[in-house]
Amino acid sequence: MKKIHQLVLKSYLGPLVLTFFIIIFILMMNFVWRYIDELVGKGLEPTIILELIMYATINMIPMGLPLAILLATIMTMGNLGENYELLAMKSAGMSLMQIMKPLFWVIGIISFGSFFIVNDLVPYANRKMFSILYDIKQQNEALEFQDGLFFNGIDDMSIRVEKQNPKTKLLTGVLIYDNRSRNGDMTTTIADSGYIRLSDDKRYLLVTLFNGETYEQTRNHQWYTKSSLRHHKFKRQDGKIPMSGFDFQRSDESLFGNNSQTMDISDLQHNIDSLDVLVSDLTATAYNPLLRDQIFACDPDGVAPPDSIEIDRSRKTFGAHLLDSIPQLGTRTKNRIYEDALRAARSSRNAFSFDESTSKEALNQLYRSKNEWHRKLTLPISILIFFLIGAPLGAIIRKGGLGMPIVISVIFFVIYYIISISGEKFAKEGTWSSLLGMWISAIILTPLAIYLSNKANNDSALLDIDWYVGRYKHYRDKLIAKIPEKWQRKLEDMKKSREEKSVSKKAKK
Repeated sequence: MKKIHQLVLKSYLGPLVLTFFIIIFILMMNFVWRYIDELVGKGLEPTIILELIMYATINMIPMGLPLAILLATIMTMGNLGENYELLAMKSAGMSLMQIMKPLFWVIGIISFGSFFIVNDLVPYANRKMFSILYDIKQQNEALEFQDGLFFNGIDDMSIRVEKQNPKTKLLTGVLIYDNRSRNGDMTTTIADSGYIRLSDDKRYLLVTLFNGETYEQTRNHQWYTKSSLRHHKFKRQDGKIPMSGFDFQRSDESLFGNNSQTMDISDLQHNIDSLDVLVSDLTATAYNPLLRDQIFACDPDGVAPPDSIEIDRSRKTFGAHLLDSIPQLGTRTKNRIYEDALRAARSSRNAFSFDESTSKEALNQLYRSKNEWHRKLTLPISILIFFLIGAPLGAIIRKGGLGMPIVISVIFFVIYYIISISGEKFAKEGTWSSLLGMWISAIILTPLAIYLSNKANNDSALLDIDWYVGRYKHYRDKLIAKIPEKWQRKLEDMKKSREEKSVSKKAKK
């Protein structure tokens, strides 16, 4: 490898690693703030939280990697241009594509590896993450009492303590409302002091109370008129109440394997084929019985409405006109036929609505599976496109550091993200095909990448403000040259008068 290529490669790898970890950290903070309410107060072990964060970090790679590629590329090429190293390489006879040759190898390896990340690693991480999040939601809050407040973390029980000793864990002024009885009985317990804690295996609530009273209200099916209240005092009362939901129990990960986000590309293809058949069967099940048994249930050789009947479309009374056109039918028979037809129509409508909702759900699953299938292929292509956008931009703006590159990277990434989200939304709704919806961002940004690469390879001053100022003055002078001389003299006189007025104002000040 040439020393110039080694220089370019070393200049690129450092910013790439740095920007990747910065972006992943920012995305991870967003994830933590989203789920902070579910993580706090559950008494989770640090290993569980770290495991969840690790799997969520893996899930952020498909979003953070393209942005890191874009930002690192702009920074690297901008630094080389700002330090005139890029100019020296071009003066030695190297084109921009020759200078970026080692970077193409790096991006090619990253793009190839990103497919396996999004196809194998991300679905595995999603299964783990969904499982942990579900288990956290199922777990009750930790048994922590606050002075003067009710603790409602136990089903059908409320516990209030006046004060808790932080060292001995002794509770004073204990009040317990117990509504766990299935027959509706309620027990109220008041104690001067006591201890309430979970067992070591978190399966039982151990209650020890001192100097208290218990009120038991017994109710039966005639509780409104007949109910009894029992009261007794105690010096010490011990209780062992079965509990559930306080210990962190791991669910079976296979329960979350049917989600499209937890499948690789082969499983998605199998799922898509199955859903295609299912949607066709559900559609046929929903429409064919309606057509066969309801709409075209009568014999085609039967009684047909005469041509002279005019349908009152505003009142939708075609059935009434049809019955009135048959004089041999009595009034009761007409009413019975009309009621039977109305009942059959309502029944078919309800059945069709149920079948239609089932087929819509299967169709939505089909759209999501197709979108995920294409998503696994769009990531490598998006990495390559962002590199082809970032390298020419860095060579054109010739600004390194984290100022201008971050601004430009965020702008392009926001445009890419908006286009991607819009296309995915249309694909999920079935308005667009999954092919168009998931690839629309690549289709739009590819011509831009080619255009910028061409401009940078030709040393175009695309983002040079001085170049635009010079072009403006050039076209302004050409336009003034075409104006007649007398108008030019008037313009010069007006300019001089404005300058004199400005000078006089300054002199007065």
